[in-house]
Amino acid sequence: IRCWSNIPFITVPLSRAHGKSFAHRSELKHAKRIVVKLGSAVVTRGDECGLALGRLASIVEQVSMLQNQGREMMIVTSGAVAFGKQRLRHEILLSQSVRQALHSGQSQLKDMAIPVLEARACAAAGQSGLMALYEAMFTQYSICAAQILVTNLDFHDEQKRRNLNGTLHELLRMNIVPIINTNDAVVPPPEPNSDLQGVNVISVKDNDSLAARLAVEMKTDLLIVLSDVEGLFDSPPGSDDAKLIDIFYPGDQQSVTFGTKSRVGMGGMEAKVKAALWALQGGTSVVIANGTHPKISGHVITDIVEGKKVGTFFSEVKPAGPTVEQQAEMARAGGRTLAALQPEQRAEIIYRLADLLTDQREDILLANKKDLEEAENKGRLALPLLKRLSLSTSKLNSLAIGLRQIAASSQDSVGRVIRRTRIAKDLDLEQVTVPIGVLLVIFESRPDCLPQVSALAIASGNGLLLKGGKEAAHSNQILHHLTQEALSLHGVRDAVQLVNTREEVEDLCRLDKLIDLIIPRGSSQLVRNIQKAAKGIPVMGHSEGICHVYVDTDASVEKVTRIIRDSKCEYPAACNALETLLIHRDLLRTPLFDQIIDMLRVEQVKIHAGPKFASYLTFSPSEVKSLRTEYGDLECCIEVVDSAQEAVEHIHKYGSSHTDVIITENERTAEFFLQHVDSACVFWNASTRFSDGYRFGLGAEVGISTSRIHARGPVGIEGLLTTKWLLRGDNHVVSDFSEHGSMKYLHESLPLPQRNAS
Repeated sequence: IRCWSNIPFITVPLSRAHGKSFAHRSELKHAKRIVVKLGSAVVTRGDECGLALGRLASIVEQVSMLQNQGREMMIVTSGAVAFGKQRLRHEILLSQSVRQALHSGQSQLKDMAIPVLEARACAAAGQSGLMALYEAMFTQYSICAAQILVTNLDFHDEQKRRNLNGTLHELLRMNIVPIINTNDAVVPPPEPNSDLQGVNVISVKDNDSLAARLAVEMKTDLLIVLSDVEGLFDSPPGSDDAKLIDIFYPGDQQSVTFGTKSRVGMGGMEAKVKAALWALQGGTSVVIANGTHPKISGHVITDIVEGKKVGTFFSEVKPAGPTVEQQAEMARAGGRTLAALQPEQRAEIIYRLADLLTDQREDILLANKKDLEEAENKGRLALPLLKRLSLSTSKLNSLAIGLRQIAASSQDSVGRVIRRTRIAKDLDLEQVTVPIGVLLVIFESRPDCLPQVSALAIASGNGLLLKGGKEAAHSNQILHHLTQEALSLHGVRDAVQLVNTREEVEDLCRLDKLIDLIIPRGSSQLVRNIQKAAKGIPVMGHSEGICHVYVDTDASVEKVTRIIRDSKCEYPAACNALETLLIHRDLLRTPLFDQIIDMLRVEQVKIHAGPKFASYLTFSPSEVKSLRTEYGDLECCIEVVDSAQEAVEHIHKYGSSHTDVIITENERTAEFFLQHVDSACVFWNASTRFSDGYRFGLGAEVGISTSRIHARGPVGIEGLLTTKWLLRGDNHVVSDFSEHGSMKYLHESLPLPQRNAS
């Protein structure tokens, strides 16, 4: 890792044989030689007179960062005409005689007519200034830039082509960034319909075609075309139902309707697509993206190179299955059909899935064995994660039991009336439960999560997108196949989708128009990353499971060691495992305290001493680095408190609002703890491990939420529902309820319909 301008970066090995473009976005990080084409709309201001200096500075910074990583960067830039127009307008105004300006009056001076400026003259006046600006900006990053002006004729003359090629290679060898532009001061007007002239020739009529030509000539790995639109849409941007095309394949032109060209510049989107396809045919990967959006322009180039889903990626390799966007749409349509089924039909699907888990046990365990063997051979999973990855006959039996519980409790989940109000005569209002929509559940190393979450989504009528970890690929595949087999019972196979594409989690979190709720199931780091990446989509879950057990002075000797052992040692990797043990000061140096320590030693639990606990000991265990630590292993922190009140304060300061426990025989102290600890789950004389949807009788859970909005604690069917309002009237209008109207509001509460007793 090296640094420049206080920004760290990693020098990565970059090499590949040119001749074939990258098949997937994730491969773009291997691009060695990159051309960045800056459209006129990116480089110029909105008034088209002058440059967008802030954007340009950001682009130079990104190009410099990539150049200093060992890549070979080239820029094809517009902007000379706009820069020259600004300079010439200024010169014309200054050349007006002082007398004319004085006699015309201030108001007329403002309206002074500026003659239409010829583009070639503007280009001639702007080239030197534009290059001086680039040089000044690149100098800030200790990078040298060089200018090259070309015309279409330079590519038709074989000697000039060789000279240009040699010059560019020499500049790249010396770590210089070539800045290339069409020589607009002498370039002839573009010929109509001359974008493409056969397979091996592209006519340079604008900077799009110039960039494509250079990219192929220089055997470039990646061409990034920046414009003022997000990428390529299936219809003109801004029109109804226009959708951004994530990946564009040769032959897809027929499905696209092109709009007008950008506000400035020679080329429209059609020209960009033709140039991109020509470059793709020549072995160069292409991405068309927005270089003007203030929220992304500061990192758009680096995001593309990192393989993030930005703009439209041109690829020659079509995936075998649907895109993740198509899967989300299928899940939404399937979810709506699922919600329209009778409750008994949804329950039948879940019962069928439970049966399949036991009937197909051998196939499931065989697939899981493959995952375990691959994980062990690669050595990429820690022991706790391997344990989560493992399936067994007993696990599958428990899963089937949990699924049957979900089926039994799902009879009146969707469409249940929770409030009825008579607004006025013959005007009745109902609030009823409905599915949230499309859920995205992201989980690591836990294939048993797939049927659990699927059953909850089916019971609540939600469409579901599942993104599992690579380490559980074989297990997830067969479990998803069985889920779809169960869904086929009532023709809703598409309601649950497994994302198998090379989709990054961060890219999935940006699908705010397709996904209604994200539920992460995994490490605290995964949850934090998803919470950070989610753009406009709510995230349900918890980033940490820092669970406390407080041992009060009135604790029962028999209960203490049992509860602590179960909370810490039964499954230390679980999010509801004990992480910090709080002990009342009066219990230090008592037989009870010795029993606790002896039990932890026998169970091989590594102890970390909190600051107060360490102060009481002559030879203490290693002092804890942070009291806000989730160990996820056979480790825990012990800290001393002076009272139940101090225990509550400690939990509020260092806890994660997950699950916290008091062990005491004093009912008054226990009730104080239960009422004052602000966590999703608070227990008295019970293990933290009871914080679980199955143990709560929910059948299963999609996760444990520490949020204070919508759902909290283990989230079952109820947490996957929202409500809508149904108003039934008879020719009612609001004006009838005005001061002089004929009707009055009643607002009477009506009895709820009888719930299904089963």
